[in-house]
Amino acid sequence: MRKFTLITALIIAAVIVGVVLLNRNKTNERVVSANTDLLPNFITDDSGFKRAVGPYAWNFPEDHGPHLGFQTEWWYYTGNLSTEAGRRFGYQFTIFRRAITPDSVTSESEWRSNQLYLAHFTVTDVEGRQFYQAQRFSRASADLAGATTDPRYRVWLEDWEIRALDQEASQTHLTAGTDTFEINLTLNQAKPPALQGDRGLSPKSDVTDNASYYYSLSRLITEGTMTINHEMYQVRGTTWMDHEFSTSALGADAQGWDWFGLHLDDNRELMLGQIRLTDGGIDPVFGGLLVFPDGSTHQLAAGDFTIEITDTWTSPHTGTTYPAGWDIVIHEPEPLHLVLTPLLSDQELTEGIVYWEGAVQIGGDITGYGYAELTGYQGSMRQRF
Repeated sequence: MRKFTLITALIIAAVIVGVVLLNRNKTNERVVSANTDLLPNFITDDSGFKRAVGPYAWNFPEDHGPHLGFQTEWWYYTGNLSTEAGRRFGYQFTIFRRAITPDSVTSESEWRSNQLYLAHFTVTDVEGRQFYQAQRFSRASADLAGATTDPRYRVWLEDWEIRALDQEASQTHLTAGTDTFEINLTLNQAKPPALQGDRGLSPKSDVTDNASYYYSLSRLITEGTMTINHEMYQVRGTTWMDHEFSTSALGADAQGWDWFGLHLDDNRELMLGQIRLTDGGIDPVFGGLLVFPDGSTHQLAAGDFTIEITDTWTSPHTGTTYPAGWDIVIHEPEPLHLVLTPLLSDQELTEGIVYWEGAVQIGGDITGYGYAELTGYQGSMRQRF
């Protein structure tokens, strides 16, 4: 259920900046708010694109790459890392793709493209009590941005890059940075892809084609360097990866969502999500996934768990109040009680679209670390543009 509002931000960014961006230095650009009803039809029209309507026939490593027949796609990495001395960091690195048209573009100009890319990059320095954020956006032309599996899996936006180190993409390299903060990480896949929903078909409402194709690499053993203000740290830890592609969006009555990707210390992983509705309810179509140590999975329906907010935090930047603590109870396949606490209250992204995405610590029946994403707390997602 990842980041449908952020894809809208990608469209708005492309239109406001002139649809195509010639300047190669786009870190920390601010996207101006706009009403999507005023956008040109060629930006908002989704006719002609493929849709997620049935279980998908997965083929890896090819499916790590782009699916250009679908309008929207993203590659999402979040991790909790620490130094040998115990200094903790979190990071998020996401690259989004958005197609303007379903057909490829033929042109003599290397600058013309119907594919737009946006990247978000954040680092949480827990001991330093600092949250760093940056974004970039570009078009898929002149090698500025793109995604491929030929000859190996690679997704990039300028020098921010996800790159496979072997043919099967079992080991990948992530690099992203600004003048202030940077990651240089190697990720080793510990478990096979975990298919979300019905064999990878993940519904977002009760409308048939309101769905995405969605899988996770739930445990990537991670090591490398984290650099903050020119000070480099050797770090190790775990990363969660999500890859989704679709053409539809959330239901008309969706307010926002809460999403959790959790690494439990007993070598299990847990994804939980809930789509909040404008009437205060929860959409019953979306649930979660429990991944066992051997890589097998158990799907969780919305009724198999409860999420209770135990604390809140109000942003000094935007005035938005977010949940800041959760009591989670899993009923099936066995009882499990988890208590989640943000490692830093202020992990709010404010460069363009406003949302909260941050590292959390797990307590309760078992310990661990993970990430939470909270959207729609400023009001209706559609009212925000």
